[in-house]
Amino acid sequence: MYTVAVIPARGGSKGLKEKNIYPVAGKPLLAWTVLQALASKSIEKVFVSTDDQAIANVAVEYGAEVIVRPPELAGDKASSESAIVHAATVIERDYNKPIDTIVFLQATSPLRKPGDIDRALELFIREGSDSLISVTRADDLTLWESRKGKWQSVNFDYRNRGMRQDRPAQFIENGSIYIFKPEILTTFNNRIGEKLSAYEMEFWQTWEIDTVEEIDLIEYYLYKKNLAGQDANQ
Repeated sequence: MYTVAVIPARGGSKGLKEKNIYPVAGKPLLAWTVLQALASKSIEKVFVSTDDQAIANVAVEYGAEVIVRPPELAGDKASSESAIVHAATVIERDYNKPIDTIVFLQATSPLRKPGDIDRALELFIREGSDSLISVTRADDLTLWESRKGKWQSVNFDYRNRGMRQDRPAQFIENGSIYIFKPEILTTFNNRIGEKLSAYEMEFWQTWEIDTVEEIDLIEYYLYKKNLAGQDANQ
């Protein structure tokens, strides 16, 4: 199987300027995901799709190959799917090799343990899925939303709370790992197809970086879980 990792990383960022290359625990944010993908035993090549030269430089420095993303696919309203479709087209054209599986990794979610990507790929293959998402268990999150000015409980009944452990298990899509067949993108215009697997990660792996306030939290876990000091190839 020809399995590639694609990491979309555009230059524009409103929440945190130059977010994808912002220093986090001694490395540019993007570097963590590139190194984790390179450490996978199942991924043959790692690509970063970007419209930004500084991001491209970081990608190359840490061992990834760069796909230059057109400006029309790099705006605020451009979807990750459109960037991945473009990347897959370029990869198959330039390498003359059909892609069997795409591993889509978000640079803003660097809290991956060694082996997470390979274990997710093993689950994807074992269950014969066409797509996979990584999730974390939401054991004690009670959600509310305002509907026409009236507050309503969403994932529980406030009139009959019951015991937490008796509620159905619910999960958060944590945005860390997506795996899918290339044809899923063209068929559904989405990263998720019809037969979905879910790779469960630990709750602390829920967090991602969108604002500067979240960097301290991510750095805390990178150090606490010994992810910052480990050999990326373990």
